[in-house]
Amino acid sequence: MKIIRNIEQLRQELDGQTSIGFVPTMGFLHEGHASLLKQARQENDIVVLSIFVNPTQFGPNEDLDRYPRDAERDQALAEAAAVDYLFYPTNETMYPLDMARVTVRSGDDVLCGASRPGHFDGVLTVVSKLFNIVRPNRAYFGLKDAQQLALIEGYIADYFVPVEIRRCPIIRETDGLAKSSRNVYLSELEREQAPGIQQALVQAKSWLDDGQPIEQVVEQTRALLQFEGTSIDYVEAVSYPALGPVTATTETILLAVAVQFQSARLIDNLLYTRGA
Repeated sequence: MKIIRNIEQLRQELDGQTSIGFVPTMGFLHEGHASLLKQARQENDIVVLSIFVNPTQFGPNEDLDRYPRDAERDQALAEAAAVDYLFYPTNETMYPLDMARVTVRSGDDVLCGASRPGHFDGVLTVVSKLFNIVRPNRAYFGLKDAQQLALIEGYIADYFVPVEIRRCPIIRETDGLAKSSRNVYLSELEREQAPGIQQALVQAKSWLDDGQPIEQVVEQTRALLQFEGTSIDYVEAVSYPALGPVTATTETILLAVAVQFQSARLIDNLLYTRGA
C-alpha cells in the first residue's frame, strides 16, 4: 500500500488504470468501512481509500476539532483490506482557493439537513473534488448515511459524472447498533441504550408490514426512542431516493431517525419497499 498526499502523484499512479474502486472516508475506520473496502477489492483492479476530515461539512458548533482520529489504526485496517493507495490530503490541498462550492437545491431540508444547514453542500463539494482527483470507475458508500447517499446519486446524475455509485448495507454490532466512528463517545449507560434505536426500526418494519399508515408508524417509532437523558433530533419518513413526501404511490420509504446522546448524535434508518 502506498500512502500519498499529493494530487499529481496520485494521478500519475492511477494513470492508465481501467478499474478503480474508491472509498472516501473521514477516517477512524471501523468494520463498516472495511466492508466497503472489501467490496471494492472484489470488484476492481485498484482500490483507493481517502481519509480527509472535511471542514466544510461541519457547522460552527459541531465536533470538527474533536472528531476521532487514529492514523496508525487506520493504516493498519487499510493494509489488512488490501488497499492499493491511501490518499491523505490536507485542507490546503483540498481547498487551495475555496472560490467555488457545490450547492444542494433539494433534498437537504429534511432529516439531517434540516438541523445542519450547509452540511450537504460541504459533503457534495468534497465528494466532487475527490472524484475529480481519483477519477474512479466505482465509488462505495454505506446506506447508514442514506440521505447523503441519495444526494450524491443526485449530484452524479445532474452533473453527468462518469462514476458508478455502489450502495452498501449498514454494518452493525452484534447487538444491532449501527457501526459509527462516534460510538466511542457513548458512556456505558448510553452504549446499553443505543441498540434500542435499531430495535425500534425493526418494530417499525413490522408495523409497515401490517399495513399501518406511515404517519402512525412514525409516531409509534418516536415513542420507542424515548431514552433517559437523550433527545430526539428527528423521526421522519420520506420517499427514497427523491427525499420527498411519502404518498400512496411511493414505492420505497426511508424511515430515518437521529437521537442525540450527551456526546454523540447517532443516526440509523430503515429502507422499506412496499410489496417487497
